Amino acid sequence: MTTRSRPPSTRAGRGILLTSGLALTLAVVVVPFYWLAVGATRSSGEIFDSPPSLLPGGHLLTNLTTLQETVGFGRVVLNSLGIALVYTLLAGTVCTLAGYGFATYRFRGREALFGLLMLGLVVPAQITLVPLFKMMAELHWLNTYQAVIAPNLALPFGIFLMRQSMAALPRELLDSGRMDGCGELRLLWRVALPPMRPALAALALFLFLYQWNDFVWPLIVLRDSSAFTVPVALASLQGLDETDYGAILAGTSVAAVPMAVVFLALQRHFVSGLLAGAVKE
Repeated sequence: MTTRSRPPSTRAGRGILLTSGLALTLAVVVVPFYWLAVGATRSSGEIFDSPPSLLPGGHLLTNLTTLQETVGFGRVVLNSLGIALVYTLLAGTVCTLAGYGFATYRFRGREALFGLLMLGLVVPAQITLVPLFKMMAELHWLNTYQAVIAPNLALPFGIFLMRQSMAALPRELLDSGRMDGCGELRLLWRVALPPMRPALAALALFLFLYQWNDFVWPLIVLRDSSAFTVPVALASLQGLDETDYGAILAGTSVAAVPMAVVFLALQRHFVSGLLAGAVKE
């Protein structure tokens, strides 16, 4: 039985079509970021010029100065960075411990408890805003950083990701560690976590971006402008009569830098971490 190869013209046509599709996709992704960078260097009036100019302007320093004078943007960035880093560390620890427990322990009601936890993936977050706000008020945590960090430490997606990754570990590996006298925390640290580095990197990236971009909850619990995070501070620049879009775009450009740095630092492990545990041998 012979296999008929496609004519060279057909293969060339498919290659051109594929290349064109990839170029179009790249343009759709890159053009908004380019316009964001250009808008950050222009005044509000210049942003709405018709036809729009695609060349950088000369108002970047003016926009950054306006940000600093209006909302204290340097402190705001430090606020967001500190909150995101602390949240990533604490939530990563909680999700890892919970995922390890669900993956390695056998106890009555485990599947039901895990299924109940996974309901958090489909329940809209807005439903929990009022109960969480009342809880923070009773704890006297309003306008504090712990009110921003604490409510979402046990993030359902993070627990799911770590549980699926931990489930791929051979049971014999863990059992041999227990026979050698390892306690559970030491077993987790020395045996389970080293193969989980891609999953941990994906989890850290997801948690950092989740907290860095969070807007609604910090807007509700933070009242002092000196404690604002970046999304809340940028939203406060939108006035009823006048909005400085140049300053907003400049602040958005600065806010995108930490996200890009974190993603570039962890991109090697991101895809493999998300796929960890997806296929069982």
